[in-house]
Amino acid sequence: MPAENAPVAGHLDDDDYPAYTMGRAAAVLGATPAFLRALGEAELITPLRSEGGHRRYSRRQLRIAARARELVDQGTPVEAACRIISLEDRLDDALRLNREMRRKLDEYGAET
Repeated sequence: MPAENAPVAGHLDDDDYPAYTMGRAAAVLGATPAFLRALGEAELITPLRSEGGHRRYSRRQLRIAARARELVDQGTPVEAACRIISLEDRLDDALRLNREMRRKLDEYGAET
């Protein structure tokens, strides 16, 4: 019996927990296992491997795969879709860093 305050299922809120098998992930996305393998070959997502060698995907990886599927459905080749998503991620990181630096500069300016 779990402790009173312990979570019943510790991974329910973990976006990085590899909870989805390839078949289930493909079904959730409305895609094929080959599509997921192509994303892995393009190094957009790297599924965890179970002890038996089966691919397992996290919710975060499924969101990335869904974005790739959206681009592919619009006619973008898989390789280009992966590159676009990679660049979008880099832009998001740069914008976040820029906001942090501006905040620090504003704080520094207020102190002087």
